[in-house]
Amino acid sequence: MKLKKGRLIAGIIAAALLFALFMVWQQIPHRNVDSRGSHQKGKNYVKNEDKSESGTENEEDGESNQKQERIIVDTTDYASIDNTLYAWWFKRNDNHEKSGCQEDFDITQYQAYYTVPVNEKKIYITFDCGYENGYTADILDILKKEGVTAAFFVTQTFIRDNIELTKRMKEEGHLVCNHTVTHPSMPGKSIEEQKNELLTCESYMKEATGYEMDLFFRPPRGEYSKRTLQMAKDLGYTTIFWSMAYLDYDVNNQPTSDHVVEHFKKYYHPGAIPLMHNVSIANRDALEQTLGNMKKEGYSFGTLYDLHNLQKGVN
Repeated sequence: MKLKKGRLIAGIIAAALLFALFMVWQQIPHRNVDSRGSHQKGKNYVKNEDKSESGTENEEDGESNQKQERIIVDTTDYASIDNTLYAWWFKRNDNHEKSGCQEDFDITQYQAYYTVPVNEKKIYITFDCGYENGYTADILDILKKEGVTAAFFVTQTFIRDNIELTKRMKEEGHLVCNHTVTHPSMPGKSIEEQKNELLTCESYMKEATGYEMDLFFRPPRGEYSKRTLQMAKDLGYTTIFWSMAYLDYDVNNQPTSDHVVEHFKKYYHPGAIPLMHNVSIANRDALEQTLGNMKKEGYSFGTLYDLHNLQKGVN
């Protein structure tokens, strides 16, 4: 009888201890993250995003295990930030040194870049994709053959009309980045409209393809303001301009493929970010030779995530 009573008392004590531990655990603050990764109790918050499809890893993609650390700020007084419209320009340098650019203000203070600040022989291939003109699959084939990773800046329209191509970009290790929903001149929009251009395109990417968008932004038409750059930075984006470009977006006025090849030969430089358009037949026809020529010059091809590593001091 005494043994049964002892066991009963021990059981009651154990249950009381478990209940007390549960109550203590309930008092510990836990992060409550909404659908955009926001900490609901804070103004500035961090979200880590997988670059690959949720729950999967692409072992062929060396970047697949990298997380995108996203810091979002929603306390900025945008009315106090200059909204003067600037159109991106740069000055070519045929000595294979970094191109010059607009000097009205330092864009890097807004987490914006037109080159990757490296001295080594690296080039960062980027494509703008507003719509499909029949060449993107061929471009992907060439990139795969040459073992080159590129960044594709896509509009929502491109994603909507080319879901399988967009998924293929991610599956083959490329970056798929934000070129907005409607391709507007951003400084002409309200801050809320600008945010919607980025966030709606981003969320549609996830909904339509199952993949997260890579958090790099290219302003449509190359038009921007300090306010626009700050807005993008506040949403966790890095803004990407370019240090090499040529007239390739007009499908009715295409350069020759030889022009593209020669342009790269003349103006390549360490850390270059060439702007190319996926609708260009000249780009499609010149791409393989262009990549081969750069390799012969001792160049390799990086990804825009090198910018994040440089910011963190990672070699």
